[in-house]
Amino acid sequence: MAIAPPLPPISPLAARVSRFERGMIMAGAIMGTFMVVLDTTIANVALPHMQTSLSATPETVTWVLTSYIVASAIAIPMTGWLADRIGLKQLFLIATAAFTAASALCAIATNLPEIVLFRITQGVAGAFLMPVSQAIILDVNRPEKAASAMTIFSAGGLIGPVMGPVIGGWLTEQFNWRWVFIINVPIGILCIAIIMRFLPRSEKLRRKFDMFGFMTFAIALGALQMMLDRGNQLEWFDSWEICIEIGLVIGAAWMFLVHLCTAREPIFERAMFADRNFVA
Repeated sequence: MAIAPPLPPISPLAARVSRFERGMIMAGAIMGTFMVVLDTTIANVALPHMQTSLSATPETVTWVLTSYIVASAIAIPMTGWLADRIGLKQLFLIATAAFTAASALCAIATNLPEIVLFRITQGVAGAFLMPVSQAIILDVNRPEKAASAMTIFSAGGLIGPVMGPVIGGWLTEQFNWRWVFIINVPIGILCIAIIMRFLPRSEKLRRKFDMFGFMTFAIALGALQMMLDRGNQLEWFDSWEICIEIGLVIGAAWMFLVHLCTAREPIFERAMFADRNFVA
């Protein structure tokens, strides 16, 4: 008769919160995630209206989308170190406040450089919110409830990109394109209020930040995202920009892998790659 493996120990946060508090914390974390993933697609349908309002060309207005995605991809590797350094609750609150403020600034932007700058800020803040929300949900739930909690979280994350074009199109037609950013403001304020009220502070850990590993990974990931996002527009390898970007991807990824295998304190724990589910 097979013996089930023992469950991992209960986290300190799960032992400290009540059932009601756990539900509120999960609602706040899922709303934060929904807000971030919604913004990956909600602005797509508003691009023609932005182009006219901001006096941009069809080629340059796409930077409203590209800047957000590239900034998110580059910032994600910093999340673990920042969460250890300042705590999950503090990082969630700072990232949500920054995302909400950047959304409000996008709504009042008067030219393309302004909105691209604010979208980069949105992307960086949003990059922290996704993994921190996952960590919070896992920490406040007992091990036997982790699978069902993550299923609920995943549902919230999957609905956002699907609903983005629908909500964005409706807001643009009924009001104007600026409302695709204004909609984030009340959601962000509600998230901040919930997490500030119900989530206890978590333990802080001091560890060294692997700057070289982060830089090589960020260059590889950023260049890959740029290549994929702009390749069709620039006729792929007929463009020098795309050739340079694929060169950066290959060179930076190789340096990152060598550094990951040899560094004393790499940005990612090598032990994670012993888990087949994680690698897959």
